[in-house]
Amino acid sequence: MMQLYWSPRSRSFTALWLMEETGQPYERMLTDITSGAQRKPEYLAINPMGKVPALKDGEATLAEAAAICAYVAERYPEAKLAPPLGDPRRAKYLYWLFFSPGCIEAAMVQVATKIEMNSVAAGWGSAQRVFDVLDAALTKGPWLLGENFSAADIAIGSGLNFAVRLFKMVPSRPSFDAYIERCVARPAFQRAETIAAG
Repeated sequence: MMQLYWSPRSRSFTALWLMEETGQPYERMLTDITSGAQRKPEYLAINPMGKVPALKDGEATLAEAAAICAYVAERYPEAKLAPPLGDPRRAKYLYWLFFSPGCIEAAMVQVATKIEMNSVAAGWGSAQRVFDVLDAALTKGPWLLGENFSAADIAIGSGLNFAVRLFKMVPSRPSFDAYIERCVARPAFQRAETIAAG
């Protein structure tokens, strides 16, 4: 059984929601980051970065929410959280799955800190461009792959929920609000929210 190392009010909500979407049993390993549990040697053996989430699947361990999404979606293909190999939609799925940590998270930090970055030097370009590109994709909807919900929606939906709905770090847009509402309406999201609330 997979073990998910997580902590409330953190990026680990992505992995928590992901695991709930699979419908498969898993063990939740609460990692109290307020007490420094993520810096203990036994945890650093699982994730040397000392962050949550992390996942243990038998002898395999990994961290980083998008990597966990990719791994779990492939381990449980019956959950249909990723297009199969050879499916042309897989390219767009991978693009959006990694757009979340590669562009959206950096843009959120840029907006929240008001840091000025040269858009040519910044790997994500500019925060404005990131949110414009995401806005255009979400306007088409309902999901990033059209009618098909995927792990990419989990990665991006949980990030937008955090940045727009919960902490108001990023200005809202109609497409963001509608997308977040669709995410929040999913039973697996609601179960993950209940778990995270304690």
